[in-house]
Amino acid sequence: MTAHPVTIDIWSDVMCPWCVIGTRQLETALAELDGEISATIRFHPFELNPDMPPEGEEQRAHVMRKYGRSADEAAAGRERLHAVGRQAGYSFDYSGEGDPPPAMMWNTRAAHKLLVMALRDHGPAVQARLKHALFDAHFQARRPMSDPAVLIDIAMAAGIDRAEAKAALADAELDAIVTAGEQQAWDWNITGVPAMIINGKYLIPGAQDPATYANALRRVVARETAL
Repeated sequence: MTAHPVTIDIWSDVMCPWCVIGTRQLETALAELDGEISATIRFHPFELNPDMPPEGEEQRAHVMRKYGRSADEAAAGRERLHAVGRQAGYSFDYSGEGDPPPAMMWNTRAAHKLLVMALRDHGPAVQARLKHALFDAHFQARRPMSDPAVLIDIAMAAGIDRAEAKAALADAELDAIVTAGEQQAWDWNITGVPAMIINGKYLIPGAQDPATYANALRRVVARETAL
């Protein structure tokens, strides 16, 4: 039996915890579908906070300000998120050395430029490796994700040359590609992430459980093979 190929385009942001969870759940579903469905995954840009200044904003204060939550509500929401993350096989706990720095929200424009370059010049596998490295650097290491030097280090750890990463951050063409990718999301009426589009036709919004992803992929394949 030959695995049926599908393409999954994912709009997400490295500041988005549900994007980590959704990606991990999708990967679990694809592992269960091994031999049945094979997927090419491509990540596309979506900035949750495009106006975020370079110095960032403390995470809890950001949640309280943006979503109108109290300190207790913000703390409870974070606990629920951590529990869901553990169920998905991802820890949001600090894993660095010493006392944990504050959890922050950062501007992600530069990170998206690196991800666009990785896909364009190296392909989906390298882009996925970089995406996971950026997730881990933000959520687990709490690194300053708007710092070009930090982003270059993360890119190098994902197998991208330092000079190439540095050039990408200064590349106006990549900036235009990020803008176009975000416009494409609006054209699809994507207003929240993660959002996954299968074979350019079928939208799966939000972070779902592995069974939901697996069933959706099977339905897509069944529908397309019946045409």
